Amino acid sequence: MPDSRGASWFSINSCRANTGKILLAVCLLVFAGALGAPATHAREVRLIPQWVPQAQFAGYYMGLEKGFYKKRDIDLTIIAGGPLKQSSEYLASGKAEFATLWLASGIQMRDHAVPVVNIAQMVRRSALMLVAKKSTGIRTPQDLNGKKVGLWEPVFQIQPTAFIEKYGLDVTIVRQSYSVNLFLRGGVDVASAMWYNEYHTILNAGLDPDDLVTFFFHEHGLNFPEDGIYVLEDTFNQDPEMCQAFVAASIEGWRYAFAHPEETIDLVMKNLKAEHIPATRVHQKWMLERMQDLMYPAGEVFTPGELKYEDYARVAYALQDFGLINSVPDYNTFYRKCYDDTQK
Repeated sequence: MPDSRGASWFSINSCRANTGKILLAVCLLVFAGALGAPATHAREVRLIPQWVPQAQFAGYYMGLEKGFYKKRDIDLTIIAGGPLKQSSEYLASGKAEFATLWLASGIQMRDHAVPVVNIAQMVRRSALMLVAKKSTGIRTPQDLNGKKVGLWEPVFQIQPTAFIEKYGLDVTIVRQSYSVNLFLRGGVDVASAMWYNEYHTILNAGLDPDDLVTFFFHEHGLNFPEDGIYVLEDTFNQDPEMCQAFVAASIEGWRYAFAHPEETIDLVMKNLKAEHIPATRVHQKWMLERMQDLMYPAGEVFTPGELKYEDYARVAYALQDFGLINSVPDYNTFYRKCYDDTQK
């Protein structure tokens, strides 16, 4: 008669052996499946903003820093823009897959046979303005008659020129550099300025806001939205989902930047230092706050990244009227919606 303990041992060990074989088989199947499954790799892409890594572009840098692009399978490199690295040229030549551009610049490129598409209009309200000292007697648009007005290069002249024509003004145009020194020294009566940049520089030079009069073009029916995200049409057609993910990550980056200003300014200052660009926290904080005002205007209901047809048409037809484009590109070809507020 066999030993009952031996029978039990045999039964138990047979079960263990069978279980081991089953587990081994399952592991082998899983391993084989893993080997046969296609590997998922983050798409390597490059973004170039229009200018140096100042707070004007903080949302993209913060999105990169916090991993918002990475979690959407985007391996992003940000190329610092500047006078020697124009974002429009990098995008057109394929040196960058994404670029930020002013709406007017994007429309001009499309008209000039560079097939760019706007996938997100980030800035909704123009920051371009004219600034004058009250001591010159200027209070209203009509007071600009007979005055010297400093203007930047052609793309920056569309709004002020339309402003001048709207009010029938007779002014002397003076070419303005990217410094406000000519205005501070009285070389011009009126200066061009960006609300988030040169205007604050003027204040830091010792002038009080009460000493100044400002003409915001968006308050005079001349709102030309500025920074948007652009890609070449081929890039969009080949991978619209990736473009959508890029926009979603960018918007998340901006929201985080506005919600954590001190952390954001720390990153901005670090990036500016790496590019050997002198800057102050006070100025960068002002810029970040103004960018929030421009991207999320109080009292407006909108979808983030939306380019409204009326804004597009206002800019495009002004460009045509001033002879800067031959024809107005089709809105539905130029703008490809890539984001809605239900996305996470």
